[in-house]
Amino acid sequence: MDNFFKKTDRVLLVIIGVILFMAFLALYSASYEPGDASVKDYSTQQLMWIGLTLVAAVLCVRFGYERWIDFGYIIFAINLLMLVFVFILGDTRYGARRWIGLGVFSLQPSEFCKISFLLALTKYVSDNNENITGPKTIFGAMLLCMLPVGLIMKQPDLGTALTFLPIFFTVLLVAGARIKHLMVILFSAVACSPVLWGMLKLYQKKRLLVFMNPNIDPLGAGYTIIQSRIAVGSGGLFGKGWLAGTQNQLNFLPERHTDFIFSVIGEEWGFTGAFILLSLFLFLINRLLFTADAVGDIRGKILLSGIAVLIWFQVFVNIGMTIGLMPVVGLPLPFISYGGSNLLTTMIMIGLAISINMKRKIF
Repeated sequence: MDNFFKKTDRVLLVIIGVILFMAFLALYSASYEPGDASVKDYSTQQLMWIGLTLVAAVLCVRFGYERWIDFGYIIFAINLLMLVFVFILGDTRYGARRWIGLGVFSLQPSEFCKISFLLALTKYVSDNNENITGPKTIFGAMLLCMLPVGLIMKQPDLGTALTFLPIFFTVLLVAGARIKHLMVILFSAVACSPVLWGMLKLYQKKRLLVFMNPNIDPLGAGYTIIQSRIAVGSGGLFGKGWLAGTQNQLNFLPERHTDFIFSVIGEEWGFTGAFILLSLFLFLINRLLFTADAVGDIRGKILLSGIAVLIWFQVFVNIGMTIGLMPVVGLPLPFISYGGSNLLTTMIMIGLAISINMKRKIF
């Protein structure tokens, strides 16, 4: 065990530890209701999830990223079956069917599909590395991507479905695909946007419309964006203080423990706290990309690049939508937002990243 910790990237662990501590403080504040015992304590429940996900991360390291990639197709197939199962016996919340109830807690298969798809795509492109520039290989990768995206869009879950796109393009780019081929795929997707618009649910269309102007529906679809921007803007330089945010404590912020947890941080800790959190994420992603650049194994390089870009994309979209720079698509903030499925997926990715680092002995 001592040898295990000696090989572990301690800088990475410190960064994640600080982020998780900030997450605990923010979640405690988001569920803080003095004198009301009926209010759910999200921070305590998240601590339990942190314990479980740390075990999962250690198991990922012990198992080794090579074997996870080797079983990528099987893991991905099981995950696709879970997505199908959601439509049969899944729980419906807020008009969406995304969860599988398991008694005291629920799992969201679409969250796990991010990493299972990344594993499967990494195996696919590495097995076909000599033909990565050929149309047949590119088409196969597109098919792998379209399967989960189609099922997740049907739930519906636009935010999670969008995360597959940066994974797809990053993996193919690092594997050696031609940029012009990827640009053709990207422009083709943009050209199909009118068709995709017709596939969206009414509430999803409203979210995209209020992104341009939240005041067209200030008490409906635009309410959350307006309140979130007020919360972040009112934080000023140093914030109103922990447990002292008015937008948060007076319940003006909907879903402040999940998708809009950054609004709590911005209001209570101000620009300084937000800057510290963003800097930690920047250091984390930079650490992952540095490792990916230095690793000698092409499969490790592809997998770690996908992990880094996936975390970056979720941070960018989540914070962007809380301050009105991105439409509200229901994407959680990694490590920070309440929820076991997203945290478990993120910690599995960190476990794989540590495994890659330990095997190649980069640092």
